[in-house]
Amino acid sequence: MIVRVTLLSGKEATLEVDPSWTINDLKQSAQMEMGLGLGKLMNDCGEVLPKTATISQAGVQDGETLTATVRPDALQLVASWQAFSVLRTDGSVVSWGNAAAGGDNRDVQDQLLDVKHVKATASAFAAIRGDGTVVAWGDPGAGGDCSSVFQQLREVTELQASTAAFAAIRSDGTVVTWGNPMSGGDSESVRDDLREVQSIQANFEAFAALRQDGSVVTWGNPNHGGDSRNVQDQLRDVQAIQATSCAFAAVLHSGSVVTWGTSHFGGHSGDVAKLLKRVKRIQANIAAFAAILDDGSVVCWGNSQFGGKSNSVQARLRDVKDIQSSEAAFAAILADGSLVTWGNPMCGGDSSSVFLSSRRVQEIQASGNDTMGAFAAVLEDGSVVTWGSPSCGGTVPSRIQPQLTDVAKIQATRAAFAALRADGHVVCWGDSACGGDSRALRGQLRNVKEIQATQDAFAAILVDGSVLSWGNDYNGGDSSYVDL
Repeated sequence: MIVRVTLLSGKEATLEVDPSWTINDLKQSAQMEMGLGLGKLMNDCGEVLPKTATISQAGVQDGETLTATVRPDALQLVASWQAFSVLRTDGSVVSWGNAAAGGDNRDVQDQLLDVKHVKATASAFAAIRGDGTVVAWGDPGAGGDCSSVFQQLREVTELQASTAAFAAIRSDGTVVTWGNPMSGGDSESVRDDLREVQSIQANFEAFAALRQDGSVVTWGNPNHGGDSRNVQDQLRDVQAIQATSCAFAAVLHSGSVVTWGTSHFGGHSGDVAKLLKRVKRIQANIAAFAAILDDGSVVCWGNSQFGGKSNSVQARLRDVKDIQSSEAAFAAILADGSLVTWGNPMCGGDSSSVFLSSRRVQEIQASGNDTMGAFAAVLEDGSVVTWGSPSCGGTVPSRIQPQLTDVAKIQATRAAFAALRADGHVVCWGDSACGGDSRALRGQLRNVKEIQATQDAFAAILVDGSVLSWGNDYNGGDSSYVDL
């Protein structure tokens, strides 16, 4: 059957379609034909056609003309653990996925206007609007309800999030918090100290605020670093803070390091304190830290099973220029482009099976959790090598490997990878339930400019400003029911 889709401007597309197609399939075809993003499709009575209905179910007749609205382009993709939110160029926000994790923002939709930035906890979102106010939605216990501090949320310039709480920095350097008190949602005890704050770092259940004078203020779960009184006299002239799940590490301008929080998660660095001099940068996973010194060497501490000890590869850790981490392992890129890994072998801590030869590593991404995981490395020639647990994408199927050419970027869920090629095509592998199989999109993953991931699903922004998602339907893999 033939269906015409027209815009108020007069531009139209004439399509040959199958009655079994959904209205969303029809819209996607019209978008490709017109070369721009479309919003709602309406019949000649002005009724909006449901995206999930088939063309036949929607009552569309052969030769009928439908009217379409123009959809604002997607500007930013943000993910909680089980939901996505997309910020559009008109300042509106659309969410989908697990409703309890922020996937349903209908209750605040009329407030989501002139949004400039969106941030997420594990199961909630918060948006900063152009006037500096904040709107939150999702799990109330994880920061999805900011009504208790709404009057204080004025002139907000930045948001930071733990797993279940938000912290907002206002233009005057003060801080407002909300969400689970045990995750840092209550900062009343340190309110008088939270002034002239320039940045905030978070772990799972605590916050650390770096003030303009180089001092640090902490709050949240004391066992996770929310109580820094034991090291407060050392927290002077701090330049940067990094965090594992339960501990913090502060790099001072002198190059030394101060740590606090749970000891076996990196909160105690006494064993390597004498080595932590001239530190340039620190990387962290769930339970260990790795510091790059100014001579290119590396010092590690924390849980040894997570990479807190690098004895087996220490001699090779020279001229390190970057370190990336999975949940329980580290991967260091050396100046010559070679790779050194350590930590849990099932999380990518053993890359001995990968032959890199002289091909230089450009980027590394990791999937997994604290017991299983994998790394995927983009090499300078645009090819990809993987290692770690096969169930988390550590092995690329033979039918997929030839497609991994000219790769520019990789994203990961907990058990799958998605590689964005320079030509805008996306290649996926790993657990299909976590986004490792995108074949259901029927070749629509081209002209992609950005990819984002929840735990179990991927979402991509296309050059035309439209959005596609795949993976676990319940956790963000199905966006067919929202107007993207």
